[in-house]
Amino acid sequence: MKLLIIEDDKRIATAVKRGLEGEGFSVDVVFDGTDGLHQALEGTYDALIVDLMLPGTNGFKICAALREADDWTPILVLTAKGGEFDQTEALDTGADDYLSKPFSFPVLVARLRALLRRAGGGGQPAPVSAGDLRIDSRARRVWRGETEIALTSRQFDVLEFFMRRAGEVLSRDEVLLGVWEYDFDGDPNIVEVYVGRIRRAIDTPFERRAIETVRGAGYRLNPDGG
Repeated sequence: MKLLIIEDDKRIATAVKRGLEGEGFSVDVVFDGTDGLHQALEGTYDALIVDLMLPGTNGFKICAALREADDWTPILVLTAKGGEFDQTEALDTGADDYLSKPFSFPVLVARLRALLRRAGGGGQPAPVSAGDLRIDSRARRVWRGETEIALTSRQFDVLEFFMRRAGEVLSRDEVLLGVWEYDFDGDPNIVEVYVGRIRRAIDTPFERRAIETVRGAGYRLNPDGG
């Protein structure tokens, strides 16, 4: 699945790109509306993620121009303009779905997959494993070998984020951005809390060590499952 992100906030665009690549998508990013419209028309994409407030051509005009060109690639609008009139205009000009900032990354992925399914593109999450640790993203189930492990919804989201990027060192900010809302302003120590709980569920009973602490950098999930 190939996606195009048209977003002028480089921090958000880069974080979403990395997260979606961790989900198995191929992702291109353009930071300008005019360039983004040109690339959308010239390239071949399974879906587009488009901001509304862009330099050059705005998101409303991008949606309208694509539909006028008989291009029906699914469009998910991702924007800080959360009013009902903005949402109505975006949908009326050709967007297929609308997600307001601040947003939850798991919700973004779910909405995107739903768009792809409706468009006939499938978009089912690939199963993920690390050694004998495996997850089923669709059913939201976790196993260590043949033993199923019960996790809360948020614990599952955190573990899935680590597993889809197994072997990478992930900072606390990356985990917050990938699992919580992009401008999360709560206690950042929440990451440590959840990592501890996940370790007690997937590692301690099995005398394993899947999630390592990388001093001064963050965490890493061992590709072999620990």
